[in-house]
Amino acid sequence: MINTIKDKKEISKKLKERAILEGFTIAGIASIPGSSRIRLRTNALERWLSSNHHAEMKWMEAEKRKNISSHFKDAKSVLSVGFSYIHSENNFNNYFKVAKFSQGEDYHKVIHKKLKNIGKWINLNITDCEWKICVDTSPLLEKAWAEESGIGWIGKNSNLISKKNGSWFTLGFLILTKDLIPDKPHQSLCGKCDLCIEHCPTKAIVEPFVIKSDLCIAYHTIENRDKNIPKKIEKNLDGWVAGCDICQDVCPWNKKVPYNNNFETTPKEWIKNLDIDSLNWDDKTWKENLQGTTLKRIKPWMWKRNIQANLNNKK
Repeated sequence: MINTIKDKKEISKKLKERAILEGFTIAGIASIPGSSRIRLRTNALERWLSSNHHAEMKWMEAEKRKNISSHFKDAKSVLSVGFSYIHSENNFNNYFKVAKFSQGEDYHKVIHKKLKNIGKWINLNITDCEWKICVDTSPLLEKAWAEESGIGWIGKNSNLISKKNGSWFTLGFLILTKDLIPDKPHQSLCGKCDLCIEHCPTKAIVEPFVIKSDLCIAYHTIENRDKNIPKKIEKNLDGWVAGCDICQDVCPWNKKVPYNNNFETTPKEWIKNLDIDSLNWDDKTWKENLQGTTLKRIKPWMWKRNIQANLNNKK
């Protein structure tokens, strides 16, 4: 039984240590319903949605995103984890560029498996504690809860940033019915730096912390289902065919980040060698290449559209 503050501190510490043992880069705990900053972040989401900055991403409107307790009855705490995907072989193909987060295995499956293992550990070590896994496919105010858990802060490019690991990591969560010892929420360390805003070629960061999706290269190469890429986006693609890393590449916190060189983050060979010949691939070839990656969200016809849009600028 966890009856004393000492017991809670010990099990909270062990839970975070278990997360690191499972392969996560960073871990922290927040109490539910959280501090006042959660309400501020929720209000910011509502303003972003009311301005239609989410474009066609209608799933961002889910009401459950605004209330973590709607995911799980009697939720008391949340374990937030970050999985680093930065690999020493990421920087290679300058002809057609693919965002680093998607070059290895599908991080949704990787994170879910690791969180499930932590859940099994909880079953053995924390009595009467139920848990629920959430990854970024769940309607959760994920970056706000990660910030609340102390694992990083939301930067001006809207990515979560860690002092040690930069922003090259994806997030996962375990919502728990046990009251644990929370970590101190992280404070912003962006300071006066505006490099991400200054370097965005389409000016998608319309103000600090606010992304206008229909100006974002990543949005148009991954989410946009229109037949053509808008001309104002097309002329700024500069090789990007799946996502965009510009606002992270220029971030000072990403300059000296440790690599996570394991099989889960190793870039696929076809991504390393992606070139104009891929326009001739049939759907079967695309399906085989995209299998097991998060890139399968981009349909074969969209890949061809994105590649052709880049070629239009080389004429």
